[in-house]
Amino acid sequence: MIQLYLLLLLSCINLVVSKTHVFDWNIGYVDANPDGIYPRKMIGINGHWPNPTIRIKENDRIIVNAYNGLNDRNISIHFHGLLQRGFNGEDGPEMITQCPVAPNSTIKYDFEVSDQAGTYWYHSHSGAQYGDGLRGMIIIERENEPYKYDESFDISVNDHYHLETPEIMKNFLSRFNPTGAEPIPQNSLFNETKNVTISVEPNKSYLLRIVNMGLFVSQYLFVEDHTFVIVEADGVTVEPYEVDSIYITVGQRYVVLLKTKSNTDKNYRFANILDMEMLDFVPEDLQLVSTNYLVYNDDANLPKHLPYFDFENTVSKLKGFDDFYLKPLSHEKLLPEPDMTIEVNFTMDVLGNGVTYAMFNGKTYVPPKVPILYTVLSSGNNSNNDIIYGTNTNSFILQSNEIIEIILNNNDPGKHAFHLHGHNFQLISRSEGTDDEDDPIVFDPNNEKMINYPKYPLVRDTVEVKSNGYFVLRFKANNPGVWFFHCHVDWHLEQGLALVLIESPNEIQNTEISKNHKQICENNSVPYIGNAAANLNFFDLNGQNLQEPPLPDGFTLKGYIAMILCTIVALYGLWSIYNYGIEDVSKDTIVIERLYEIINANNE
Repeated sequence: MIQLYLLLLLSCINLVVSKTHVFDWNIGYVDANPDGIYPRKMIGINGHWPNPTIRIKENDRIIVNAYNGLNDRNISIHFHGLLQRGFNGEDGPEMITQCPVAPNSTIKYDFEVSDQAGTYWYHSHSGAQYGDGLRGMIIIERENEPYKYDESFDISVNDHYHLETPEIMKNFLSRFNPTGAEPIPQNSLFNETKNVTISVEPNKSYLLRIVNMGLFVSQYLFVEDHTFVIVEADGVTVEPYEVDSIYITVGQRYVVLLKTKSNTDKNYRFANILDMEMLDFVPEDLQLVSTNYLVYNDDANLPKHLPYFDFENTVSKLKGFDDFYLKPLSHEKLLPEPDMTIEVNFTMDVLGNGVTYAMFNGKTYVPPKVPILYTVLSSGNNSNNDIIYGTNTNSFILQSNEIIEIILNNNDPGKHAFHLHGHNFQLISRSEGTDDEDDPIVFDPNNEKMINYPKYPLVRDTVEVKSNGYFVLRFKANNPGVWFFHCHVDWHLEQGLALVLIESPNEIQNTEISKNHKQICENNSVPYIGNAAANLNFFDLNGQNLQEPPLPDGFTLKGYIAMILCTIVALYGLWSIYNYGIEDVSKDTIVIERLYEIINANNE
């Protein structure tokens, strides 16, 4: 009886202490020049860019009224890393938990942040749109921090493109890009700009909250002659781990402590470096190495900028670290053997339209015609049958409190950062990478070395798989909802590198779509009742969105590339024949005029 009274008392105290934060956002274009080289439009909030940081405390409530002031595209907002326990409909990804927000529409996100604190971020989940600027940090302050510090700084890093993402996409998802090579950024940013100075005082401890809000490239960060002590990864506190640099993929967050020196006679470089190994080629003008500064003394000179292009020598001096060996401060033990194992093999393949797509087990994710959460809510007893969610959504049904294991084999020479919505997971096994594309490292449950799982595995929500390698994740299905699992290298998500976890469909039935979210669907003429094909006969998938048909039998990627090269050579040959063959009659205007007449007649 006393225990019940205390629980009720604590609940009442929590209701009194917690606060509601209301944000009214008018999302629109802002003229900016983030890297100081190329002016362009960025997507800002209330006429400003960079966008504001959401700063709240544990168990607070967030209400975001987001008006789409962009006249040419939809928007959405995902609160990256927030588990949205009990608020699945506020998670944000288009056609997963909501409809896209049309121009001149306002969507209301309303949720409580329970049992979470740390460093997170928000970003558009409409295509690669957040690369155009719709992004910002979220800081949830703990009531009792497990570490002490004097001051804190929020730090974001990005890769940066001069063109807007819709224009980039036209060239990327094209038959003229048969290898699927990712767009190369034009620069990197540090706190949405370049050449940043951070003023510090001697003998102090600084807390740095670091987020990689980029679309593609992982980055290295270090401060000369200083070390970082990692105390948090993706919002999960970890045992202090000292490193001289960190490696952070897109979507990941780290919180580190930095102890300043006792003397103030000099200032130090704070470098952020694009991972060159992720790029198919490096343009001559791409500054891989960017230099910012930790300033002890305003009167002292800043050191020279590190060599812009000397990636290998700069990175070779860093000791670095492997996040696999970070341990949660909670000492959360390895979860028991899984009730369900999802094994996916990732490949890149060219389909019949000549475009390269990302595949899980031979299928590329294609959005359904009805958001998947809304299909769950409108399907009743049929919600446990995965067929109703479409044959191209890579959907898996999970049941309440099952232990889920995801095995991902990467049959691709690239590095990939995968993010899970709605859960933190344990990283229990991961291979090193290999350059041998013909012999990738595939997970083998009978290999003792591969199943030598740690007692206290790393817990986070975004993790990298190495080139031609694998990882194994494990989590408990204790958060009913529809959750996206996808590559956070956003170009790969645009190629279809995603799957969907439909967790506890029977329990999701208690969820209600708000009137506002229904109106958002109506404003964009998107149905919110029916199966993946928007049919009310839930087992009738006629009209569903499907991936492109395969290439003809025997037509391989190498063959496709060879055909393109041969076509180029043939066209060059025809041009040469024309150029030299017509030379003798080039002065004969009668002949030339006759040629033009023939060409025009054919065109007509």
